[in-house]
Amino acid sequence: MKQLVEFIPLLLFFSVWAMDERIVSLGGLDIGVGGIFNAAGFLLVASVVTYGILLLVQKKLDKFQWITLGGVVFFCSLTIVFQSVTFLKLKAPIVNWIFASIFFASRYFSDKPAIEHMMGHAIDAPKDVWYKLNKLWIIYFITLGVVNLIVAYTLSEAAWLQFKVFGNLILTFVFVLGQMPMIAKYAIIEDGEEGGEEGESASDSNSEESA
Repeated sequence: MKQLVEFIPLLLFFSVWAMDERIVSLGGLDIGVGGIFNAAGFLLVASVVTYGILLLVQKKLDKFQWITLGGVVFFCSLTIVFQSVTFLKLKAPIVNWIFASIFFASRYFSDKPAIEHMMGHAIDAPKDVWYKLNKLWIIYFITLGVVNLIVAYTLSEAAWLQFKVFGNLILTFVFVLGQMPMIAKYAIIEDGEEGGEEGESASDSNSEESA
């Protein structure tokens, strides 16, 4: 559900961009719609509102949500102020590379890799599995950043934005799905004795790997 809520600003961004450029009156305010710069404004406002609501509901945002919000505010603001789409094209690559840097650094500056911090509540896997997953995510973020950069500067604006809004989501879904065979057996099932046994088995594996 949280991921769907976070997708709302991007969906609004794409919807506004796809409109014909014009001024509409909303609640007595004249608001520009259509085109990349008006869409960037909607993305900025919608992101601040969406993450603000999540902050109120969850009482906190995780570091990746803060980075995503910061990236939107920073790059959308520059895009609007300087009326240059270059800044918006750089947002996805840079944010993905920041994520890759955090995942890489977590192995050396934390007792757990970043992916374990994110998924440890639901997965009880051995350390070697967590480190393998963490490495896969580093490679994925670096690659996704490069792909976003290539798409932004080689394809049409329409193709770039379609990839930005929908392509990234599909690629991430496929990537996560591809990891299921690796982590499914370590899933923590809270209800029933079977879940307890599965959790104990995973814990035993974890202990053996640590030893």
